[in-house]
Amino acid sequence: MATVRTPRASWIGEGLRALGRGGPDAVRIEPLARTLGVSKGGFYWHFEDRQALLIEMLDEWERRFVDEAIEAVEGDAKVRLRRLFGLAAASGTGLLKVELAIRDWARRDKAVAKRLRRVDNRRMAYMRSLFEDFCDDPDEVEARCLMTFSLFVGAGLVSADHGGRTRAEVVESALRSLTR
Repeated sequence: MATVRTPRASWIGEGLRALGRGGPDAVRIEPLARTLGVSKGGFYWHFEDRQALLIEMLDEWERRFVDEAIEAVEGDAKVRLRRLFGLAAASGTGLLKVELAIRDWARRDKAVAKRLRRVDNRRMAYMRSLFEDFCDDPDEVEARCLMTFSLFVGAGLVSADHGGRTRAEVVESALRSLTR
């Protein structure tokens, strides 16, 4: 009988979930294997070591939450900006947890910090291209990009009530303001 191996993508996906729950220290081979219901030996069919998994997790994060997000949105610039936020909201808190864990990790790891800067610069460049479609002032474009990015990263960290409005309604209102 042929041995069934746990797919590489399962290890990476579970690694990202662990990262979101507890940061890079939570990404350990034995607990991942237990969660996946397999032996840790299967891990080594796919990865040389834990560091190789961590690098592939960062690759997956960038691919899914930058490359695929950009490819998935269509329409004019304002519509694309709103759809990007829709994709982030549709992915639930998992995306935000992973995003925040990577940002925290980057504070302690220079290689991750370098990667995060590159990814953030890609995201900002894409948003600049969208805002430039309907805003002529470069200073205004940059300010709107920063506010939009800050809204993406920070909205989930704010615990305030919104005077009878939902968080989604307030974010939607903020996006309308930013895309005027």
